[in-house]
Amino acid sequence: MTDPAQTPDNVSDPIRSARFRQEREPGWRRLEDLITRAEKGGVHGFSYQEALELSSLYRQAMNSLSVARAISMDKALLTYLDRLCARAYLVVYAPQESVRGALTRLFTQSIPQAVRRSGLALFIGFLAMLLGGFTGYALFQQDPSWYFTFVPAELADGRTPEASADYLRSTLYDTSVRSGEGLGVFASFLFSHNTQIAILIFALGVFAMLPSFVLTFYNGVLLGAFSATFIDAGLGYDVLGWLSIHGVTELSAICVACAGGAKLGLAVLMPGNRTRRAALHHNGRDAVKLMILAGLMLIVAALVEGFLRQLVQSTEWRLAIGWGLGLMWLAWLMLAGREGAAR
Repeated sequence: MTDPAQTPDNVSDPIRSARFRQEREPGWRRLEDLITRAEKGGVHGFSYQEALELSSLYRQAMNSLSVARAISMDKALLTYLDRLCARAYLVVYAPQESVRGALTRLFTQSIPQAVRRSGLALFIGFLAMLLGGFTGYALFQQDPSWYFTFVPAELADGRTPEASADYLRSTLYDTSVRSGEGLGVFASFLFSHNTQIAILIFALGVFAMLPSFVLTFYNGVLLGAFSATFIDAGLGYDVLGWLSIHGVTELSAICVACAGGAKLGLAVLMPGNRTRRAALHHNGRDAVKLMILAGLMLIVAALVEGFLRQLVQSTEWRLAIGWGLGLMWLAWLMLAGREGAAR
């Protein structure tokens, strides 16, 4: 009696699988070699012929997999082809960019391009800060008691309209915090505090932009009232240097965070031909890039404020460092990524 397991069809299955594999295996092995190279170093190092070969071998492997499934090849062969085709698909179609490459593109192209696309939002952010500054200064000149309304006591630290010019000057050139550990703690505190403000300004922008504008405006009012105290004491030039060394970067970062919030608010208020949801999705990509920029600027501002402002006591050097940094930010954001945008 013949064992069903030993029928000619069942016996021929392993032979058929072996023949099928033998005819096509050199192409699979070559595809596997190309995939391994691509997984380690990307396809950027491939020659034109190798790229064509990869594409052709991938199609052949997909065809082999389809045939193997149709004629019920053995499970081991199907599993091998499944895995090979899945790896090849990722190499051929998935983005071939490392983390380093993505970060490089973000800072050399994406962020500068997002800034240049966000002119109206940036105008709103800087306008809020400037209007706040003029308002705070004007109210102080009208009645110095407004100072106590706008400037918190912990920030004032004795720098009030009643303080003498000598005391106010001493606060601008304070050299008491000199140790590296103390300066590091101070810089960390400043970064944490300013980041919280920037995140709040950005996040509230989705509510029709108004809360972001108001918070940025308030920061300007505080700055205007604070500066007016020193200007009235004849220390306008000194306080300009004291503020410039870190403030050019820090205040710009707050305005950029406000611009990020404004991008979201503008999507809600003026979605155009899109739905509000689609407009938020579209504007949100640039808004997030503006917030990343604001975070980077706040890191730099915290380091400058925590270290350089305490160590550099010359007003001229403070002005040079502060506005020099500002020009560097401006040059980067205006010039970088133009070639990529043109393409």
